[in-house]
This record gives sequence, structure tokens and C-alpha cells, in this order.
Amino acid sequence: MFVSGGAGGIGSVAGRIAGLLGAGRVIGSTGSPAKAERMTHGLGYDAVVLRNPEHSFSDRLAEAAPEGIDVFVDMVGGEQLRAAVRAARPGARFVLIGTLAGQLSAKGGGATAPVEIDTFQLVVKRITMRGISGADHPEAQAEWTRTFGAWLRSGEITFPHVRIAGIHNAPAALHALMDGQHLGTVVVEL
Repeated sequence: MFVSGGAGGIGSVAGRIAGLLGAGRVIGSTGSPAKAERMTHGLGYDAVVLRNPEHSFSDRLAEAAPEGIDVFVDMVGGEQLRAAVRAARPGARFVLIGTLAGQLSAKGGGATAPVEIDTFQLVVKRITMRGISGADHPEAQAEWTRTFGAWLRSGEITFPHVRIAGIHNAPAALHALMDGQHLGTVVVEL
């Protein structure tokens, strides 16, 4: 399994959840060596691919997953989505949750995230790709709350987060989050 944006709010719990649900190997991505260290020592990741504009992300993902990937949870899009298509094994399943690459792009306003992918690979590898939002399955909310709560209480999973006091600090918190200064979820308290 490959999780792009593995140190963010969703990614920081996705590695451990994947392990609890039986994933054999979980790979994440981040742009920070310090976050990569934390991901492999406490957040359930077996390997982390660091983003680096000087090196091919696709080549580095192939090194981390030499046998390919079966599941991709994508919070980023862009180059990482292209790399996941290349690394996918036949029958791979992709869940698209976020578009951080588009949100951080200097060329866009954050409302689009265009990416060119090799659709031939989608066909020949029979890759299933689906966009999902938290509002898609309200009937699953009670089960999710029960299961996640049990994992938290048992200590099988942690919920990395940072609390920032004062709504007036929200803009600075957003900048810090986008700059990669925090691991997990950022909560701004009133």
C-alpha cells in the first residue's frame, strides 16, 4: 500500500490503520526527513519516499516497492499519482482523497489539480480509481467512530495533532501546515 502525504492529517493515521487491517507493507511519502523518521518509528510505515525535485519520484517509489503496489491512498495527486500508476500491480485500487499538488501549485488557485497520467496503464493493469469524500458514506460513521475509538483507547493507534490557541492565529497555522512544519492534524482553538 502507498499513501501519498503520509504525514498529514489523514496520512498520519493511514499507515497504522493499514497495518491493523492486514496490509503487508505500507509506504508513505513526505517532504521532510524528520517526518519520514517519525512515520517509520511510530506511525506504521515500513518505508517512506521523500519528495525531492532533483530525483525522480517514480524511480524512488519503485525502489521502495520493487514488487509494485496494490492499494494507493492519494492525498496529493500530481507526480505522485503518475508514479503510483507506473508502480501499480494488476488489479490495483486507487482512492483519491486530496489534491495537495494542485493546492500548492504556484500556477493554480487551488481549485483544480490537473495531472497527465498514462491511461493505457489504467487499462492494461485494470486499475480501479475512485474519488472519495468523507460525506460519501454517512451510514459508516457509527462503525468508524466505534472502531477508531477502540484503537485509540487500546493504544493501537495514535492521533498526531497540534493545537494552536486563538482564531487570530489561524492564518499563521495554515501557512505552517502548508510549509510542512506540523505532523498530523492542526486544530485551531477559539
